[in-house]
Amino acid sequence: MNRSFESYSSNPSIFPIFNAPPTNGIPLPIPSNSDIMSHDVLIKRAGMYQDYMKQIPIPSHRGSVIPFTSWMGLGRSLKQLYGQPLHYLTNVLLKQWDQRRIGSADELTPLDDIIHPCKAEAMVWLAEEVHRKTSSHFQIADLWMLDPKYNAFLDSIFPKLENSS
Repeated sequence: MNRSFESYSSNPSIFPIFNAPPTNGIPLPIPSNSDIMSHDVLIKRAGMYQDYMKQIPIPSHRGSVIPFTSWMGLGRSLKQLYGQPLHYLTNVLLKQWDQRRIGSADELTPLDDIIHPCKAEAMVWLAEEVHRKTSSHFQIADLWMLDPKYNAFLDSIFPKLENSS
């Protein structure tokens, strides 16, 4: 499929990506359950999501050394410390990394005893930068289509963007 987001964004109707309050007192339309799984709707939502995530700068300073026992735990700590969401794909990646430890010899060993917390944090932010800057909203929409519970990996953190008013 070679479609551009612009071809889908010509329709002024907006589908909310997050459970955020309405803006300017104008309630946003909530799609029906059948619309939520429509591929075209998912492409629009993924396009808006990806555009939003591209606007959030990756932190340039490190807050502190973060102790962690799992990748998802590190992700939660990073979200809390820096007050910003992690990309859907990063959240999925962290869950996969945790799942891949199951059955390993060091499964019960806290991860910060295996991988230095600074290296682990840098690795998460590198993956986050790749996901924010280079991910195709078409691919994200395809993944969302396969996972009806994709919203569980969309963070409800809304940082103030530098260029927003």
